[in-house]
Amino acid sequence: MNFFVEAYHKNPNFNENAVALSFDDGPAESTLEILEILDRYNAKAAFFCIGRNIEKHPEIFKEIIDRGHIVGNHTFSHTRKMGFLSSKTIQQEIEQCDTIAKQIGGVDLNLFRPPFGIINPKTKRALEKTGHKVIGWNIRPYDAITKSPEKIIQRITKDLNKGDLILLHDNMPKTSVILEQLLVILKQRKLRTVRPDKLFNIHAYN
Repeated sequence: MNFFVEAYHKNPNFNENAVALSFDDGPAESTLEILEILDRYNAKAAFFCIGRNIEKHPEIFKEIIDRGHIVGNHTFSHTRKMGFLSSKTIQQEIEQCDTIAKQIGGVDLNLFRPPFGIINPKTKRALEKTGHKVIGWNIRPYDAITKSPEKIIQRITKDLNKGDLILLHDNMPKTSVILEQLLVILKQRKLRTVRPDKLFNIHAYN
């Protein structure tokens, strides 16, 4: 991802013993249970939302913000053709998501996570126009394609270090089970959770 644009992945020099949590592809009905679990453990996170899903679940989108989490741009449609889109179409995808987030949540999004992590010269040109900061990750447990929660937990915690940024998906029911186990393990390891904007000392909104 850093080949074409500067992206934020991790911060091993962070001044706290903490990691950051992020969720992609919501908001969805399953997001509500994730919000409950995060509240129970006093944990904050970032949610990179798809514009189409914000339209579908406006109240859940607002609930994410109201509970002290941050939201970011994950394009309007999250198309599987992302790698083949023109820079103009990518720009439209980003701006359409921005518009919906502003209309529904009253937030002016500054952070962008590309679907599937795809960054190419066309995405770079689009981002030069929109001005978003790119947020990646460095802990990806492939939870979207792995059935076993135990295997996902193991992938996250195996080499987890201070300053890492974890990627999960809030549009899947199994994520709540994974999250609760993960937060217990983090507590045992005396690792706090912080929002990615705190981890990188950047602004979530313009």
